[in-house]
Amino acid sequence: MDFKTEFRNKTHVQSALKEMGKLLTRPWVIMEICGGQTHAIMQYGLNELLPEELEIVHGPGCPVCVTPLELVDKAITIASQPDVIFTSFGDMLRVPGSDRDLFSVRAAGGDVRVVLSPLDAVQIAHEHPEKQVVFFAIGFETTAPNNVISVLKARELGLTNYSVLVSQVRVPPAMHAILGAPHNRVQAFLAAGHVCAVMGYHEYEPISKQYHVPIVVTGFEPLDLVYGMLDAIRQLESGKSMVENAYSRVVTRSGNQHAQKIIEQVYEPCDQQWRGIGLIPMSGWRLRKEYSQFDASMKFKLEAMHTHESEICIAGQILQGLKKPKDCPAFANICTPESPLGATMVSSEGTCAAYYRFARDRE
Repeated sequence: MDFKTEFRNKTHVQSALKEMGKLLTRPWVIMEICGGQTHAIMQYGLNELLPEELEIVHGPGCPVCVTPLELVDKAITIASQPDVIFTSFGDMLRVPGSDRDLFSVRAAGGDVRVVLSPLDAVQIAHEHPEKQVVFFAIGFETTAPNNVISVLKARELGLTNYSVLVSQVRVPPAMHAILGAPHNRVQAFLAAGHVCAVMGYHEYEPISKQYHVPIVVTGFEPLDLVYGMLDAIRQLESGKSMVENAYSRVVTRSGNQHAQKIIEQVYEPCDQQWRGIGLIPMSGWRLRKEYSQFDASMKFKLEAMHTHESEICIAGQILQGLKKPKDCPAFANICTPESPLGATMVSSEGTCAAYYRFARDRE
């Protein structure tokens, strides 16, 4: 089967959209939790094809966007030091800190490098024992296995010059925070297929039961998304609330248990600040004490930093599904990918970036 062709089949997508229209008897609000799904929805124009009774809102599933401002400022402080090679995925270089970004540090002569894998950073540390090499370990559950493997590899190689600046966040606590908020509008979720490929979807079952919301695990192709929406609508219209797996070609209920064991070996749960949202209890991971020698925050003895966000940016409300980019007076005006006010305009998974790239002309 040619999955790329099959799951972008126009006829199948139109058929699913038509069935949605027949089922809907009242307005519903569904949130896709993942930034990759947001971009797919906007890229293929699915938001414009949906029945008007169905509203799709966009969640905080962009790891670059929710990395706390204080940690971005810490990254900039570390990267500015002369004996440091700071490594990161490319999206993080343009994320605005309180005063500047990592790209500015590199422009000023700092050794800031883009890597495709944390193991690339381990290799750099191996090749440059005279330098401290730091990897910005951001991400949801999807990136956690690779990030912890880099720590295990560095320990295996006896590297004392490798460390990670961790901003590892988890989806289920964020869903609790959204559903428990006083102004919540979300009535069903599309869960991120790649996160569930690692963690499974059993963690979502208590959430669905507690808040009486349908949760459907979906992929990232147009047909994946409309089928996920269709399954959610069927539940909403029938008064049901359960977890369904519409991405069974990749996801199982239990997930990748080997990856989960590796994560648990190196990480432990912790409270986590989410940029634009605030503190979400037990929504992050940090290094366990036995791996503290690889903790960049401890190695560089970084204390709490005073931060300040843009007064105009509404990224926090966008990440919670309360507003959309078009509601921001700075969108595509003061705030652009070249001059972003917030992380949601920078990241390849950011909601504002998706609207800027795919929808601003149509808007």
